[in-house]
Amino acid sequence: MRLLEERILSEGKNLGNGILKVDGFINHQVDPILMDACGRELARRFKDIGATKILTAEISGIAPALTTGMHLRLPVVYARKHKPVTMPDQVFLTLTPSHTKGRIVELIVSPEYLSGGERVLIIDDFLASGATILGLARLAQTAGAEVVGIGTLIEKTFEGGREALSRLNVPIEALARIRSMDNDHIIFEEDPVETAG
Repeated sequence: MRLLEERILSEGKNLGNGILKVDGFINHQVDPILMDACGRELARRFKDIGATKILTAEISGIAPALTTGMHLRLPVVYARKHKPVTMPDQVFLTLTPSHTKGRIVELIVSPEYLSGGERVLIIDDFLASGATILGLARLAQTAGAEVVGIGTLIEKTFEGGREALSRLNVPIEALARIRSMDNDHIIFEEDPVETAG
């Protein structure tokens, strides 16, 4: 998606070690016009998979998940990283490594909002190693739900996440695919990728 790629090139910051800072328009300050365009595009790509719910992780996945949900007219559930007192005692919980936090984080979903028979579309901001998305998939599967697709704003193809997710055998879509972040340069993939499904 050219609009997103242009924003990454003009405002994104390559911090080294595979870290791309997009805080000015995705991760801290959110550009609602850009998020609406991204949500519309993700909704277009996933309109025929029969999803009944969107699942994401707090906090950076919420904006793209919400706009995608708006265009698909689907509810959005986000996995929390801390259990609030309002959540029931019995929850779905998994542990996953966080690249940006540099530690293991919990992903927690209440069984009130994720249940068997759901067809879940996972939406997140980044696909890097695939660890967070695999954690979300584990939560969905533990609930008895079926993962039917994965969509992200940005994929860092050099981190192998798509390959890690291939065993889920679902369509994977990324709006901006980064091939390399070497020497302060951000290089995008030019060719579309075939997705499983």
